[in-house]
Amino acid sequence: MKRSRSIRLVAMGAGLLLVAGCEEAKVDTAIFEDARQCEANGISAEACQADLARAREAHVQVAPKYTSQADCEADFGAAQCEVAPQKTTSGGSVFMPLMVGYMMGSMLNGNRVGAAQPLYKSRDDRANFRTADNRSVGATTGRTQVSRSAAAAPSVKTRTASRGGFGASAFRSAAS
Repeated sequence: MKRSRSIRLVAMGAGLLLVAGCEEAKVDTAIFEDARQCEANGISAEACQADLARAREAHVQVAPKYTSQADCEADFGAAQCEVAPQKTTSGGSVFMPLMVGYMMGSMLNGNRVGAAQPLYKSRDDRANFRTADNRSVGATTGRTQVSRSAAAAPSVKTRTASRGGFGASAFRSAAS
């Protein structure tokens, strides 16, 4: 074999190892649309209700916020947005997507670790659940695995988008 071909094969192999080595670690968790679905997967009613309540509380703080319903619906679809309890600095309404599911805290040896969080579905990808930070956690409900970064608690949204752009850069204005 020629030397240049050997070098090329070694470089290709190293590139594949580098890509494989960069894959983010997965954590065990569970995704549900409601508490009934959670209970049907063998999790106690108390745990299902508690994590759903925690996700609903977080929803108000972490959901993407928009200054107009049209902007919210551009990202999440018609009739998929609601008025948020927050107001803009001028006293106007703020809009956020409807919560369509929740992710329980990570499962570790049968115990939940970490915070429950709300999940959303974008207009362009109704199949997959997404976190408030726009990380896809897939379409699977029940016990599943997601990337460690997707399982992390989402950031609190203190600004509203003045135009569409869930997951994209958009002009932001302060909200109170």
